[in-house]
Amino acid sequence: MNIQPFLSSRLRQCLVLLVGALVLALVTGPALADRIRDLGNFRGVRANQLIGYGLVVGLDGSGDQVRQTPFTQQSLTNMLSELGVTVPQGTNMQVKNVAAVMVTARLPAFSRPGQTMDVVVSSMGNAKSLRGGTLLMTPLKGANGEVYAMAQGNLLVGGAGAEAGGSRVQVNQLNGGIISNGAIVERDVPTTFAEDGLVTLELNSSDFGTAEAVVGALNNQFGAGTAAAQDARVIQIRTPLDSSEQSRFLSQIENLDVRLPDARARVIVNARTGSVVMNRTVTIDEAAIAYGNLSVVISRDQEVDQPDTPFAGGETVVTDTTEIEMRTEEGSLQRVETSANLADVVQALNALGATPQDLLSILQNLKSAGALRADLEII
Repeated sequence: MNIQPFLSSRLRQCLVLLVGALVLALVTGPALADRIRDLGNFRGVRANQLIGYGLVVGLDGSGDQVRQTPFTQQSLTNMLSELGVTVPQGTNMQVKNVAAVMVTARLPAFSRPGQTMDVVVSSMGNAKSLRGGTLLMTPLKGANGEVYAMAQGNLLVGGAGAEAGGSRVQVNQLNGGIISNGAIVERDVPTTFAEDGLVTLELNSSDFGTAEAVVGALNNQFGAGTAAAQDARVIQIRTPLDSSEQSRFLSQIENLDVRLPDARARVIVNARTGSVVMNRTVTIDEAAIAYGNLSVVISRDQEVDQPDTPFAGGETVVTDTTEIEMRTEEGSLQRVETSANLADVVQALNALGATPQDLLSILQNLKSAGALRADLEII
């Protein structure tokens, strides 16, 4: 008996089942999970804001007018004095190539002296443009008044305006720019995020379901008692005491996938454009609304679609239907039947010619009547 064809067919079937299982795992696995690093941050691991006041020189006649911005002249006089240049008192310097600016930056966590970071330079006087300017050495201070970085370098400013149809269109703002790697860190900020092996994870949003899901995922992965939720936003995690093991452990925590519960039902409406965005947890109940020429009736008439042949492996589908009517000013009647899903109701209303204001009023009425089971946010 030749069993080669039989083995080949069985092998093909096994390969098909294996490929199907892999595809199903790829489609349904990671798509429903979020990494912990996307859900929150460790307490103490944060950036710090820095600010400084400085001068930009080398402008092509587009700097501050010193008569209207006396602080620019005062700053220039003080800087020249520190460099050994004495300016006679009462001298009115008519310089047009200098501008007073504010310099801002974000000092990342775990920054060390010698590292560089980007800075943003913004004019604070009446300079017309900072294009082509150079920022002179500017100390950047933190909220405690201590200097943490020094900034200096050539500015990168956006493009100029363009002439279109006889009117000038400003493409980019010329009174501000950036200096890539324009600041050097001079002092580090002590970062304390672990005390006695305990690390605090702060979620981006307060939700008891998300907190419990994160705690469950951590305890399942690293053992019971690893994590405990203090409230809907703060989770305390027990880590190894050794610093090297602690870093590796926190890296594993950040990349751990968590299956989250359904998000809070929410509908967001743009009152200007009429666009509607909603999540999949939004539900709508029976209701009847009369607004202008629109008459909306949301009913629970269920249509059952069963397979033609019993035991054929088909699926019985039950669909809630919605009837929407619209009477025009001429008295003609338009009618649409669709599902009771809010997305389909909105689409049907748009098809009947409902304006953004009509749609907004209908959703507000549904929310007031308790038929719209979701938070309604208007932007």
